[in-house]
Amino acid sequence: MTYSEDDLIQLSSLQHFAFCPRQCALIHIEQVWSENRLTAEGRIMHEHVHEEGSESRGDVRIERGVPLRSLRLGLSGKADVVEYHRQPDGTWLPFPVEYKHGKPKADDSDKVQLCAQAICLEEMLNVGIPCGALFYGKTRRRLDVVFDETLRRETEAAAKEAHTLIDAGVTPTPVYSKRCESCSLFAECMPKTMQKKRT
Repeated sequence: MTYSEDDLIQLSSLQHFAFCPRQCALIHIEQVWSENRLTAEGRIMHEHVHEEGSESRGDVRIERGVPLRSLRLGLSGKADVVEYHRQPDGTWLPFPVEYKHGKPKADDSDKVQLCAQAICLEEMLNVGIPCGALFYGKTRRRLDVVFDETLRRETEAAAKEAHTLIDAGVTPTPVYSKRCESCSLFAECMPKTMQKKRT
């Protein structure tokens, strides 16, 4: 299946969906957004990264705020950073780097977002991209991510399911878990209150 330009959803919706389908729906269907300290610090970090412009360091070229699109997955968005690494044959291989404010998550939501960026670049540039990295502001470290078949399948499934969710226009009911406490939409979602009403 190939999506049209009008049917593209935001690439960031995959990270939201993989973290919590209800969060994805609140943001991308109901247009609810609330900024807490963590999201504010993350936004400032992204803005700073995008403002720095392009640069070259020997066999590495660095581009920031790179527009992305995949008609196969139906996604559009921006990569924080794409490093282009010069290969022995003189070609340049893209290496996407996504900046995150916090620390590595227990789930794959950040990896799914990064893998989606790689799939967009592969489609746009007709190349194969084996890996990329997540940079976490809290640890000040990069986490290398290999785009293996398992992660690619998870990413493609998330894209398909996020499309289905957003196209349906129905927000799922909340399921409270410990990670809800760190969500910027905790007050709007009210997972504990809504769950009690249903039981």
